[in-house]
Amino acid sequence: MPLSTLPVLSLADDKAGFARKIGDSFKTFGFAMVKDFDIDRALIDRAWALSEAFFTLPEEEKRRYFNPAIAGARGYTPFGTEIAKDARVHDLKEFWHIGRDLPQGHPLADASMPPNVWPDRPEGFRETFSELYRQFDATGATILSAIALYLGLDEHWFDRPIEDGNSVMRLLHYPPLTDVDGEAIRAGAHGDINLITLLLGAEEAGLELLTREGKWIPASPPEGAMVINVGDMLERLTNNVLPSTVHRVRNPNPERARYSRYSMPFFLHLRSDFAFHTLPQCITRENPDRYPVSITADAFLQQRLREIGLKK
Repeated sequence: MPLSTLPVLSLADDKAGFARKIGDSFKTFGFAMVKDFDIDRALIDRAWALSEAFFTLPEEEKRRYFNPAIAGARGYTPFGTEIAKDARVHDLKEFWHIGRDLPQGHPLADASMPPNVWPDRPEGFRETFSELYRQFDATGATILSAIALYLGLDEHWFDRPIEDGNSVMRLLHYPPLTDVDGEAIRAGAHGDINLITLLLGAEEAGLELLTREGKWIPASPPEGAMVINVGDMLERLTNNVLPSTVHRVRNPNPERARYSRYSMPFFLHLRSDFAFHTLPQCITRENPDRYPVSITADAFLQQRLREIGLKK
């Protein structure tokens, strides 16, 4: 497999074949492109229209849904808030977060999984994104079952660890660029915190990943495919066998700079009380356990939220 080309995989392939292919792509790149996933196309189209409609609302109206006390867990996060770990300038983006709705009194319903926030407009926002979240969640579970098979686990191994997990769908808006301050880019080089990320909207150029050889390569899928990448939690669980790869969203060429860029990543998380223990089959003499001290998924998340500026 050339180290400059991400394969496009099909979920319509046989289960074993898909598991092998996505595992190999993750092991090589930390990324894969996947088509034939079971998310309704008409629903995705409605979601794009509603996302654009929300971000065109007046700034003061959007800020009514911003609550710094919950570290961006739900609702609106304004432009220039998030910063990549170890970066010196903030990202050129604004976003909205939708999470899992837990019943009142659920033991995991705390500050890191607060109730969702919903805007008064545009009409249909709550219904559309609640259903899209559900379909993303199911597709993510399907991908994880393939990863489990690749790792030599039972295909249902991840079912319990992600049950009531703290997964978040992000609606991202990168506004048109006019005066860019120095080294600021749309999304600075970073790794994702979660288990895996499923990303719609990367067809617009800009998303790039850093190969093991230190080269930035594009990760723009063909129409109808999504980008899926390994997050830091899966890297930790697999003792770095499946790497969480650094990626970024670079600024566009001048002719595209006057256009907005939209995307929708779904950050699939473990349940908050999941305790990390390195998978035994990922520990060898050549690759000893890098993470002998256990930590819960929520403690890991809170640490990283502080690093990216969403939590003080």
